[in-house]
Amino acid sequence: MSDANEVATVSGTPNWNPRELTGEYTGAELKRRSVDLPFLALTLLILMIGIIMVLSASFARGYYTSGEPMRVFNRQLVFAVSGVAIMLIVSRFSIKTMSRWAYLLLALSIFLLVIVIFIGIKVNGAKRWLGFEGEGGSFSFQPSEVAKLAIIMSFAKWICDKGRTKIRSFKSGVAPFAVVTAIIVWLLMKEPHISASIIIIILAAIMMFAGGVRLRWFVLAALAVAAVICFLILGNLRDYTHEERPQSISEQLSQVQWGSGRLGYADRRIDAWLDPEADPLDGGFQIRQSLYAVGSGGLLGQGLGQSKQKYLYLSEEHNDYIFAIVCEELGFIGAMLILMLFALLVIRGFWLALHAKDRYSALVTTGITSLLAIQVFLNVAVVTNLLPATGVSLPFFSYGGTALWIQLFQMGIILAVSRDIPQSPLIAGVKNA
Repeated sequence: MSDANEVATVSGTPNWNPRELTGEYTGAELKRRSVDLPFLALTLLILMIGIIMVLSASFARGYYTSGEPMRVFNRQLVFAVSGVAIMLIVSRFSIKTMSRWAYLLLALSIFLLVIVIFIGIKVNGAKRWLGFEGEGGSFSFQPSEVAKLAIIMSFAKWICDKGRTKIRSFKSGVAPFAVVTAIIVWLLMKEPHISASIIIIILAAIMMFAGGVRLRWFVLAALAVAAVICFLILGNLRDYTHEERPQSISEQLSQVQWGSGRLGYADRRIDAWLDPEADPLDGGFQIRQSLYAVGSGGLLGQGLGQSKQKYLYLSEEHNDYIFAIVCEELGFIGAMLILMLFALLVIRGFWLALHAKDRYSALVTTGITSLLAIQVFLNVAVVTNLLPATGVSLPFFSYGGTALWIQLFQMGIILAVSRDIPQSPLIAGVKNA
């Protein structure tokens, strides 16, 4: 077998052009291919539906607060159009060029997380935003969104730089990731931002697993977390008599003392999650209104624009809880169709990762696709009260200009990866016919 054929066979893509797999392009082969059309079409379709739902969910509050029912929609539309332009521009760049900025992006994200602690915009007791407000308008963004992308790109770069052998060791495959993750999570908890911390930890674990870190380190980490939780529960139960002790695991967790005051601002969210009816006019109000919206949608929904809960009953109706309005207006069928579109986008993203030209491209695509899936799951879980409120927005649906820019920027990176995917001779022959 020749060296060229060995390259094609080992890569798992027999009979493909070996030069496409080794990077030895000549002449016309140097021209990059077009972006992956299924991934692009799914992204644009979900974005379009999201823009429509922002209009439907926001006009009532916009009319009440400012007398401009189209204000939120117009701003989101501008961000969407400019975001699509950003996505298409990013898709023209080489992923190899982007990899050179991975560590700088990580340093920038840590710097921004430090800055936000001192001069961040405080909302509901948390400093999570950097920006400004003036007569001409306002601009703000969450540095945590930059940190998520930085984790993906920098971890992928480190994994590729160290190679498959070194990455399996503790020194190169666990310690660096653990230190960086711990620093970022510590800074996020200073804001505090628990949901972003959880996402960062999950992302770091996914990148490590995809990079080839030994499974035993994940097992040891899981056992350590379980031991800490058991220690906290058992230590907390000493303060109760036998008759007073909480019986269920959820009740035990809700009573655990975390530092000086349980989970701080999050304790009310956990209480509301466990029993929304216990405080129906305060802590449990939001989730009750969300469940009313989801339940009243039924099978086919009330009809587009016909939601009742958006008339100032449900707060954050065009932001974190926009999926509740989707369920109310489009019903179970409409909501499931939207979730199916997200599922198809995630599946296509992983397909592109599996067929990526190089390991770095595959890892970055895996990380970004996983982040999309995590955020969709957490948002839907909160809206349906499967999980406590986390403050995670629904990608491409929830209102937020800079968040939408970052999401479309990430989609542009995946589209850039898709341009370099080796093409089989069968497809090439059809195009040239």
